Amino acid sequence: MSPAEMLVFRSADLPPLSRLVLAAAVRVVAWEQRQRTRKGLKRLDAHLLRDVGLDPLAAQTEAARGFW
Repeated sequence: MSPAEMLVFRSADLPPLSRLVLAAAVRVVAWEQRQRTRKGLKRLDAHLLRDVGLDPLAAQTEAARGFW
C-alpha cells in the first residue's frame, strides 16, 4: 500500500466530504503514475525490456493501455 493510500485509511476522523476529496486525489495521483510509467515503457529499447522481463510486444501492449 502506498503512503498516499495509508493516509486515506488513517483519515477516519476527517469529515466525509474531506475523505471523499482525499480519496479522489489519491486516485488521480495513481493515474498520473501509471501514465508516466507507461510512457517510460515506450522509450525502453529491447535490451532494457529484457532486463525487466518483458518482450517488446508485451511492453507495447502495456504502453498502449489507458491511464485507468
